[in-house]
Amino acid sequence: MNKLVCILGFFLIAGCQEKKKTDKAIVEVQAETISRHLERLSSDNFFGRMPFTEGETLTVAYLKEEFEKLGLLPGNGNSYFQEVPLVEIDGTPSDLMEISGPGGGFNLNFYEDFVVNTRKTEIVAQLEDSPLVFAGYGIVAPEYGWNDYEGMDWEGKTAVVLVNDPGFTTKDSTMFKGSEMTYYGRWTYKFEEAARQGASGVLIIHDTEPASYGWNVVQASNTGAQLGLEGNAELVDIQGWIRSEAAIKLFEAAGIVHKDFREMALDSTFRPVPLGLSASVQVTNKIKRAVSRNVVARIDGDQTPDEYIIYAAHWDHLGIGKAVDGDSIYNGAVDNASGTSCLLAIAEAFKNGRQPGRSVVFLAVTAEEQGLLGSAYYAAHPIYPPEKTVAAINMDGFESPGPMKDFTITGFGQSEMDDYADEIARKHGRYILPDPEPEKGYFFRSDHFNFAKIGIPALFASGTYEDFERGPGYIKQKRDEYQTNHYHQPSDEFDPKEMSISGVQADAQLLYEIGLKLSTEAYFPKWYKGSEFRAAREGNE
Repeated sequence: MNKLVCILGFFLIAGCQEKKKTDKAIVEVQAETISRHLERLSSDNFFGRMPFTEGETLTVAYLKEEFEKLGLLPGNGNSYFQEVPLVEIDGTPSDLMEISGPGGGFNLNFYEDFVVNTRKTEIVAQLEDSPLVFAGYGIVAPEYGWNDYEGMDWEGKTAVVLVNDPGFTTKDSTMFKGSEMTYYGRWTYKFEEAARQGASGVLIIHDTEPASYGWNVVQASNTGAQLGLEGNAELVDIQGWIRSEAAIKLFEAAGIVHKDFREMALDSTFRPVPLGLSASVQVTNKIKRAVSRNVVARIDGDQTPDEYIIYAAHWDHLGIGKAVDGDSIYNGAVDNASGTSCLLAIAEAFKNGRQPGRSVVFLAVTAEEQGLLGSAYYAAHPIYPPEKTVAAINMDGFESPGPMKDFTITGFGQSEMDDYADEIARKHGRYILPDPEPEKGYFFRSDHFNFAKIGIPALFASGTYEDFERGPGYIKQKRDEYQTNHYHQPSDEFDPKEMSISGVQADAQLLYEIGLKLSTEAYFPKWYKGSEFRAAREGNE
């Protein structure tokens, strides 16, 4: 009799526990929470949230306080912070880049024709009569039989290279990945490869279409103080960009018609072409070493707390910079107060809703705008073992003007995270759309990329194409307007008339439910066969 009572009592307790766990069903991510944080973080009071400034001090304190209010645990031992040692180089370039050659010389004007900086921690970095050599796309890719640097000693020379990769120009799916940008097309790769080749300098020729942003973005992003991780990476003396019109002037002085240099770079047999010109330019630096901070908090799972789902968003923007129409504060409402606000709102939903079985980590990273530095540091010094990290969900740049039908995945076809997104999207009457603009390389331009590089399946998705009320044409118009007029400009400010919180909330809701599903399972999503990130995951297992 006593044994029967015990058995009945066990099932009664288990049933009550299960009822208690399911009483809190999937909750709604609160639009009011997103709006409140977004308006606050993108206000002038946070000075554009630039690392190493008062804006950082205010921002990380705000995030820590909000995580504490929600009752989240410190995510790095007893601390809500992960220190990220950075070096700030505040460079002042010379006003002119002096071009000399047998037929005479001419000058290019800083900011109008070129922008340069250096990552070297030296008081003065310079090119002095450095021979200019056209290096095509600046790519070394053995798997494609491609080497734009082959056959030349690059010591002392400056590589002049095209942005993006040959596949973008040809639209040939058999060349690289066709219209889809590869990592070889990214500006970060161009700088890295020139340094590996031993060049003294590298100048990327800007064109709006293959770069996917205008010259104004290049100006804003490459002037003023620049941050980098402390380390021993190979670096060129001078790196930067030249405007397309200035590049044409260079090639004309070298006797090369501007159409020809683009065409000659499309052949895998291309080899470096000396231009017969030399460049001189100097950057004088103020150097500051300090520590920035990632902010990290956690909710422990009640089943497998040693397995983790990471939600990530970068908290930083560009701070105070060159005034545009009298405004010098780069508030970064869309980029990325929106994602940071969703991070806080999703954390609130997890606290108010069903207890996750796995632990859920909320990571607000620093210095994304300076080259994904906060997430790169986390990837090199992970708080949670990559082999125990189920997935990463990144949030960056929510700008939808209303609830969207599509849920566009940047990097679609990489991992089984696509399947999770598809299942949840269908429940909300939405459909999955592969990135319609893979040529712009968005997969390499936000923090999920650094998680992918260490093998963690990463999802980066939002509604971008079609809303429930207006056609794709209207949405494209709004997106183009943002990219042209507001991206990385002081005008990226919170305007509830332009940024529909209901649209942002709808995306945040899907991302919350995807993470919640992952947190209640035992399965680890896998990279698809053929993904360049699969080997890193399998190496961790």
